[in-house]
Amino acid sequence: MEVKKSNQEIGNLYISTGVIEKVAKLATLEVEGVADVSTGLSGVRGVFAKTNLPKPVEVNMSDGVAELDVNIVVKYGTKVPVVCKNVQEAVKSSVQNMTDVAVSKVNVIVAGIQAEN
Repeated sequence: MEVKKSNQEIGNLYISTGVIEKVAKLATLEVEGVADVSTGLSGVRGVFAKTNLPKPVEVNMSDGVAELDVNIVVKYGTKVPVVCKNVQEAVKSSVQNMTDVAVSKVNVIVAGIQAEN
């Protein structure tokens, strides 16, 4: 899907939502306290769940501005609100810096907690 089109002297530039999703996922995984970027459905439960599962990171574009939904699994013992705020800041900063696409919102959904090993 086309996200951003930029006319330049030597040609056009297109950035897909898939690229934005990947940038957001990598930025999220760098945040301390995040165990995984996932909807929380894995293993046997995930295999037999609906086929219309949400993606771990979803990008919705409106007038060239992105709104992202990021599903995370946090590590046990971390302060969830602090982790979520850090994810929001990291994702917004990374997406805007790497793609030059404006980000209006980063919605963080805590899909699970990873138990201590």
